[in-house]
Amino acid sequence: MRTLAWGATVSLAALMTASAALAADDKGAATIDEIVVTGQKRAENLQQVAAAATVIAGSSLQERGVTRLDGLQNAVPSLSITDAGLTQSVNIRGVGLASGSPNAANGVATYFDGVFQPPIVSTNSFYDIGAVEVFRGPQGTFVGSNSTGGAIFINSRDPELGKTSGYVEGELGRYSRVGADGAVNLPLGDTLAVRVAGIYRKRDSFYHRLDGAKPPASLDEQGGRLSIKWKPTDHFSALLKGEIDRKSTDGYAYRPTPGTAFAAARTSDMYTLNYNTPTRNDEKGDQLTGKLDYVTDGGLTLRSISGYQNKRITNVYDVDGTSVASNTQNQFVRERVWTEEFNVLSPTTGPVSYILGGYFQRNRIDVDIVNNAVAPVHTHVVIGNRKTTTGVFGQVTWKVTPQLSLDVGGRYSWYKVDGDGGVFLVTPAPTPTFLADPGGHEKDNQLTGKVALNWTPSDDHLLYAFVAKGYKSGGLQSPTSNFAPEKVIDYEIGWKGTYLGGALTSQLGAFYYDYKNFQLDALNPTTGQNAVINLTSAKVKGAEGQIQAHLGEFRLNAGVGYTDSSLAGTTFVDIRGVALAFPGVNNAPQCPAGQPSRPPACLDYSPFLRSTASGPNLFSPKWTWNLDASYRFDAGTVAITPRATLAHVGGRWAYIGYNPQRDRLSGYTLLNANLEFEAGRYTADLFATNLTKARYVTGQTGGGTNEFYGAPREFGVRLRAEF
Repeated sequence: MRTLAWGATVSLAALMTASAALAADDKGAATIDEIVVTGQKRAENLQQVAAAATVIAGSSLQERGVTRLDGLQNAVPSLSITDAGLTQSVNIRGVGLASGSPNAANGVATYFDGVFQPPIVSTNSFYDIGAVEVFRGPQGTFVGSNSTGGAIFINSRDPELGKTSGYVEGELGRYSRVGADGAVNLPLGDTLAVRVAGIYRKRDSFYHRLDGAKPPASLDEQGGRLSIKWKPTDHFSALLKGEIDRKSTDGYAYRPTPGTAFAAARTSDMYTLNYNTPTRNDEKGDQLTGKLDYVTDGGLTLRSISGYQNKRITNVYDVDGTSVASNTQNQFVRERVWTEEFNVLSPTTGPVSYILGGYFQRNRIDVDIVNNAVAPVHTHVVIGNRKTTTGVFGQVTWKVTPQLSLDVGGRYSWYKVDGDGGVFLVTPAPTPTFLADPGGHEKDNQLTGKVALNWTPSDDHLLYAFVAKGYKSGGLQSPTSNFAPEKVIDYEIGWKGTYLGGALTSQLGAFYYDYKNFQLDALNPTTGQNAVINLTSAKVKGAEGQIQAHLGEFRLNAGVGYTDSSLAGTTFVDIRGVALAFPGVNNAPQCPAGQPSRPPACLDYSPFLRSTASGPNLFSPKWTWNLDASYRFDAGTVAITPRATLAHVGGRWAYIGYNPQRDRLSGYTLLNANLEFEAGRYTADLFATNLTKARYVTGQTGGGTNEFYGAPREFGVRLRAEF
């Protein structure tokens, strides 16, 4: 079997540019190229790693209909990405992010070019990607805090020394869709190379407004990336990348959720909006990364990974989503992130190998919200959070015998957040009235890690079992109220096999989670803000399977995930009930004891206390599955490849009220197809997405009062030239 990498690098090793290409062994039999992953700091064969993971080559992303982060749920088992407007709730096996609060951390850590990504400004289109890796289950050793659900590593392509190459691609499609992206790789001598890549996407909205105004959910996106690789000696290399992304969608598109205050005024068609106020959505993202590698004569690797991000988002909402009221919200959120990581990696030639590391991350979050700004009396919310995350980690691998090895890894993490700000009532008076303080302080720390036993009875099979611990940091609610860290213990077994001389590979596994202090959105009466609470316990169990087959010119990728979960009960303030009783009122604090509600100055939340006995994890579909099949045949000088992808994401709960009318998102199945014509360096691709015109809900706004929808059927053509 030849060994062309099909994996991501996490900017922790040289990016192994990947393709799901058909290979041939010495006997001419079809084989699958070795799938290389580096989510555990080293470049490793996926079939030899004791972890549940999915890898998608950059060249396969568009083919499988994955053009943005949320498209991954249609290609990865047990992954669900739920739209929440400002953020996306990324969950693996029902564990991740169940809150839109700036105080809550990700539970699925997402990295782009080795840098941890905050949850805002995360829906940009992919372009010039090397590969994507999705690791399922807590990654307590190598990622540390905020990876209780797993981790996603997205890596752009690196410059290549000594090679001039590149591509240009253009597309046209339905809804006046037009786009272009491309890259050029330029060697500058024997030791230096530069890669420049860019993207442009523009599309009309899927929606129209009854008042004739410009509808939201259009797309106007531009991005550019500059990468520089310098390798002056065999011992040292440097990789620098800078990226700028800009996107405007004219606002978010949604209708009132059934069973909520304005549901009676919503339109009958999900792509028709009844707004009566302007909407806006502008996003800006800048990122700088640097990776330095030095390899000693003895094979010891010393590595530094540095990063800086500056993400800003400006939104204007028609909060009620109808013309029967004029509730608006102006929102600005900015998050800056500084990261630094050091690694020491030993050679792997001996019976004992190790990885050591240290990590530092600093987040600065600024939020400014004005509710109903044109009203003479309205509320203004200002939040400023400063977060610091540090950690030290290491893993030792001992090859007990040639077939049996033991991995022991651990990480100690420290977390601190300081918050300030205020909730103010703005009136005609010269000075706003102070209502509540959303600030506070939180510190926590935790030991996480993994112990795994790996057995390879033959070169084609790996059986493994491990226990892993994950942790997600706690946070602040107010000066007198905090929420606790999440903790999860994962018990997992798995089997990876290679068959038919390398033409078929499979990955099977089962897991059981013991979960403590599950974090989810609720309402904090003290500030009137959506906040975070803890549930005492949760149980999650399930199984997953994947196969990859290359049989002649036929290729198949398939995956399935089953997750069964249960949350403990609790008492909470029903956000949906408050919104139904006081539509359009946001961020009103609790009235003094014995005083009735006086919106927007204050509300009495006591009538909205609810209790729940138990229920499934939020944003956790019981079943997910995907199927991607293609067949390539030659027609003279042209190769023709028809391809179809089918994906299912099951129904899931969005809120612990467990009201089937307003708290549950129905499952859906999507069918995509494309027909590719390839002639040497030129490719034409006819594509169609959502062929069955499925109509489905993709998520809800933070309070659940409105719901988002998936894209309708689209079709178009892409033309590509490589050089």
